[in-house]
Amino acid sequence: MKLILLFAIPIFLGNLFQILYSLVDTKIVGSILGETALASVGSVSTLYNLLTGFFNGLSLGFSVITARHYGSGDENALKKNVAGSILLGFLTAFVVVMAVAGFLPQILVILNVPQEQMAMSFSYIRILTLGMFITLAYNLCANTLRSIGDSVTPLLFLIFAAFVNVILDYVFILVFHMGVSGAAWATVLSQLLSVILCLIRIWKSFSILHVSAKDFRISKKQIITMYQSGLSMGLMSSLVNFGTVALQTGINQLGTSIIVAHTAARKVFEIWGLPGSVLGSAMATYCGQNYGAGKYDRIRQGIKSALLLGGIWAAAVFLMAHTISPYLIRFIASTTQEDIIYWGTTYLETDMSFMIVCVLIVVLRNSMQGFGDYVTPIVSSFIELVGKLVFTFIFVKRFGYWGIIWAEPVIWFLMVIPLIVMTLRNPVIREKDS
Repeated sequence: MKLILLFAIPIFLGNLFQILYSLVDTKIVGSILGETALASVGSVSTLYNLLTGFFNGLSLGFSVITARHYGSGDENALKKNVAGSILLGFLTAFVVVMAVAGFLPQILVILNVPQEQMAMSFSYIRILTLGMFITLAYNLCANTLRSIGDSVTPLLFLIFAAFVNVILDYVFILVFHMGVSGAAWATVLSQLLSVILCLIRIWKSFSILHVSAKDFRISKKQIITMYQSGLSMGLMSSLVNFGTVALQTGINQLGTSIIVAHTAARKVFEIWGLPGSVLGSAMATYCGQNYGAGKYDRIRQGIKSALLLGGIWAAAVFLMAHTISPYLIRFIASTTQEDIIYWGTTYLETDMSFMIVCVLIVVLRNSMQGFGDYVTPIVSSFIELVGKLVFTFIFVKRFGYWGIIWAEPVIWFLMVIPLIVMTLRNPVIREKDS
């Protein structure tokens, strides 16, 4: 438990500062540019999360293979996997980013972005979409470093970049009057800074991660293995976020007040859900290293420890959700409107009461990725996607925002079932060390 916790804390802090990028944008945009601008950012934030989630999942899946080679002590295979991560990562990014950028106007129409917000939403999300190459580069650096046990370096550089992001937000919005585009540019340029710092650190201190031209000659078998892991985790995240995008299309039809309330509530959700997500990321690396070393007993012990830590956090979230939610919604949305505060608070009080189920999902499906089960996590995520589509097109139309509020708790209970069943059946969990 101590090992997992010490590894997870820097990842938690790093992801927290990544969320702060978005949170600062939300706060500054709302307080300076007004609720319409805030709604324009909120109406496309799920699309941004969809893309960042996919590329983080892709790079994390690649790094799980790197962790296995590190655990088995095969340095040559590790270097080839790092090179393959760079090659396949940017090739995949080019295809995805160009496709999304090319159809961005149509995507915003599908998202039901209100007409009065369309111009601002487009300018904001276009910059962030094209900046996905930088997002991928950071995730490749950070997840590769974590795969060999260093979760501190990415944290330090990301903290520095987060402070730069705050400064650039104010400079671009207040000084240069760039509006929501300024907030987007601040995010992209701040991430670029963290990438540069990570690359310098790798070059100076981690020779095991240095690759040469021969390492980029990857075989068909390696491509298949890497994409099995990378696309599995990328698609797992994408299915989750695509379902959230589907819900956003329903939310965008409920009016500006609901959009603002949900935007603020989701920021709180992201922060409160972060420890569980981080435990999942840590377990993917932890299980990958121990799977490569054949230490199955440690995998079982690690999963139990992660679930215990997650359960403790879920209890804390329950208490916070039922005490301080109104104050957080008021602060993040920069509003005194009672309907915004009411709906944001109601969302948090309801959904956060079931955080323990969410923790169970995240820990199990990331652990399964680490010890080689790529199918079950996707099946679970597909259940989430289908569930959110059903709620969006049936229950939201009938029950309004209450359909959004109850969507995730109901779906969580459905998607955790295959994860529990297949984890208990997996040979890694049932057998002794190899």
